[in-house]
Amino acid sequence: MRTSDATQVALRSMSDMGSGDRLDFDRTIHPDAINREAATEPSACRGRGPAAFWASAQWLRSAFPQVRHEVNHVVTESDLVVIHATMSGTHEGPFVLYGPDGEVRQAFAPTHKRFAVDQTHWFRMAQGLVVEHWASRDDMGMAEQLGWVPPSPMYLVRCARARRRAAAESRAQRDR
Repeated sequence: MRTSDATQVALRSMSDMGSGDRLDFDRTIHPDAINREAATEPSACRGRGPAAFWASAQWLRSAFPQVRHEVNHVVTESDLVVIHATMSGTHEGPFVLYGPDGEVRQAFAPTHKRFAVDQTHWFRMAQGLVVEHWASRDDMGMAEQLGWVPPSPMYLVRCARARRRAAAESRAQRDR
């Protein structure tokens, strides 16, 4: 795979997280791809291939519907593409984190605040597609910008309610 092709596929896969449809993920994600960042995401995100990456996009968009990644730098070497980007959006829905068992662990109630944080995403390529992804993110910076920390007492109450709702929805989905 040419360096420029690998770069374009990785860039497209990052853009798809914010605005791609399900078929877009088939064009950039290898059937055996793994997202190393899915440990706190819903169970559907922890699988392999385009469907798992699509589930991650849906999970991210449910909290940040207009999420975007502005690319600052790209480095491609061999089968790796590294993208330094600024992720931004507005917190419009609950941001739900899951434990190893797939149960809801935490939910951050929507604050309707905007954020912009630096991230570095690493993509390993195989057969012209993303086969592995991992990232280094400024989660604390995002939490501070969104008002998650330090939390007000009222925000803690809103988060507890959001967690109960998310847990009930998660149980209902599993029972179907």
